[in-house]
Amino acid sequence: GVTKFLSPAVSGFLLAKELEYLDGAIQNGEKPMAAIVGGSKVSSKITVLNALLDKCDKIIIGGGMVFTFLKAKGLNVGTSLVEDDFVETAKEVMAKAEELGKQILLPSDIVVADAFAADANTQIVPVDAIPDGWMGLD
Repeated sequence: GVTKFLSPAVSGFLLAKELEYLDGAIQNGEKPMAAIVGGSKVSSKITVLNALLDKCDKIIIGGGMVFTFLKAKGLNVGTSLVEDDFVETAKEVMAKAEELGKQILLPSDIVVADAFAADANTQIVPVDAIPDGWMGLD
């Protein structure tokens, strides 16, 4: 990004204010508290997930990282995008949640397609019934 052309490159006051507000909401928020975390990669969210487990009662997982968690649970994910290097990490997050008495909530059904194309065949299936050769879409 543009930060490679700047020296020094630092975060601005708006980001600092947003982080302060978020920290206040998490520290002083009403209980029970839930968080929704999405995105395609577990690798970029692992620090956030671990921190949220210490603060929240439930974490709802969405987006493409769902498939890494489903694979960690031993489910077939077809040709869905999975961070294989982070399947063990997803298992550790789920184990920590169980140990702390917290819930990790994953979708119960998935829209799948036989190709990553606008004209692909699609269907909605339970998370434990993703067909071989099909990919989950987020």
